[in-house]
Formats: sequence, C-alpha cells, structure tokens
Amino acid sequence: MCQWQALGYRYFPLGLAMRQTFGCNVWKVSVDAGFSCPNIDGTRGTGGCIFCSAASFAPSRRFEEKRSITEQLNEGIKRVKRHYQHRAEKFIAYFQPSTNTYGEPEYLHALYREALSHPDVAGIAVGTRPDALPESVLDVLERIAATYYLQLEIGLQSIHQKSLDFLERRHSYQDFLDAYERTKRRGIRTGIHLILGIAGEDHNDILATAGEVARLKPDCIKMHNLYVVRETRLAELWSAGTITLPTLPEYAALAVDFLERIPPDIVIERIAGETDSAYLLAPSWTAVKHRARNAVDQEFRRRSTQQGIFAGL
Repeated sequence: MCQWQALGYRYFPLGLAMRQTFGCNVWKVSVDAGFSCPNIDGTRGTGGCIFCSAASFAPSRRFEEKRSITEQLNEGIKRVKRHYQHRAEKFIAYFQPSTNTYGEPEYLHALYREALSHPDVAGIAVGTRPDALPESVLDVLERIAATYYLQLEIGLQSIHQKSLDFLERRHSYQDFLDAYERTKRRGIRTGIHLILGIAGEDHNDILATAGEVARLKPDCIKMHNLYVVRETRLAELWSAGTITLPTLPEYAALAVDFLERIPPDIVIERIAGETDSAYLLAPSWTAVKHRARNAVDQEFRRRSTQQGIFAGL
C-alpha cells in the first residue's frame, strides 16, 4: 500500500509528495521571466494556443513594470505566508507563463540560478513546450538537476492530433514523444500537462490518452479542464455556441476515469485548472479552487476506487 493510500487519499497529491521529498510543507510561487513562445513569435505560429491568455495565467503580465525573479519571489512568498501562515515553509519557484526554456542556454541558466539562490527556495519548476527543448537547453537542465530539485513540465494536452489541431498547439504527439524521451534519458524529473474535456474528444479518446500517459510513466501529471477566458479564440467559439464544456459532475467523472488508469506512484499535481475570475467566462466552477477537487474526491468515494486501480489493464 502506498503512503497516500494509508493516509486516506484517493490519489497521490502534490502536497504529500513535497513533504516526502523535503520533510516540510512546500508551496509553488509563480514567477514570470518574460519569455515568448514559438507559437506566438512566428516560429510555429502567431497568437498562441486557442486558450492562451498570458494575463489570465500570470498577474505579472497585467502590469507594464518588469520585476526581477528575486523581487517576484519576495512578493509571492510574502503573499503565500500571509495567506497560509505556518503551513508554508519552503517554496518552489515556478517558471510558469509562456515557454520557459525558450531562450539562450546561458540566459536560462542565469535565471534558474537566481531563483535557486533565494534562501526560501527549495527548487524550481519549469513549464515549457515540446518544441523548445534542444539539447543545449537540456544540458542546462541536466546540470542544475544534478545538484538541485528541478522539475520540467511539458505541455502535451492530448495524444490525439485532432485535439492538438483544435487547440492550435502546432506540434504533434511525435514532437512531444521526442522531447519527453530525450528529457527522461537525462534523468530529469519530468511532468506532463494535460487537458480533459477538449471539444471533439469522446470518452475513448480520453481513456487512450490515459493509457499512453500510464505507459510513459512521468514523475507527475497536471490535469486541467478546458476553460474559457476573455480575449481568446476559444472565447469566440464558446460565445458563438460552437463548443460546450463539461459540467462539474461530468468533469469529475472524466477525471476519475482518467486517474483510475494512472499508476499509483505518479504524483497528481493538479486536478483542474484555476484562473482569476475577472478573466474567466466559463465554466463558473473553475473560479472556486476547491470545487473540482471536492467533486473528484466524492466521485472516487461513490465508486469506492482510487488512482491506479485499472492501471495496466
């Protein structure tokens, strides 16, 4: 029995994984290094993915003033400590908005090291796309991971090309596999970012993605529902009634179906997406952080199942 099962969890949550790794409560603090993206600057496309709105993902993108990584960490850590008080002890600097490996290796190394030099930072997490991981960047990540806690989060969203095309990702599943396998060969802790409830995907499509993720055995996964924020192409489709989004019970059922097929030693970083309510159009339940988590837990209990019960079947 896994420790998370013995403690009464239905899946392996990030908070527990952090306590196992560091021996204390560790929280993520988002930092914005000002990166662009190959799907914005014309390398792959312009305008980004269909759901992309950097301002909704990161408050720092809403202001003209640019702050250093250290300044952002100081502000973010102060905010988390004020909100969670004694429960927040150490922090992961999360390079989150845009594509955080999309730069010259020397520049990336300097930014990552600045974050790691902060006295309250226990490690870094780096979000990126599969088409922004050349060997020279993996050299940097591997060098840092040899000494510090580093987690690379690669955006996949779905294994199905029809879904990647709908999301306007402008990369293929084969592009992802190439990047993922090269990263794992380096011994770098690697996570996969996924979206459930993509328009046009049926239940079998979602289960196929779950089976493939289980086969790949990442260190962690981060699940998002498809949600709509203002000033995106997805917002135009939603406003026109072209797409529908899962209700909270429907999403909870999808998430449990998915997690039942994920091996129990894979950390579940997030159950559903969240964003600032000022930017959110739909679904409304995305604005309340704990609602999806509670709904998923209730669905697990209703079924009397848990993460991994159908893994490998």
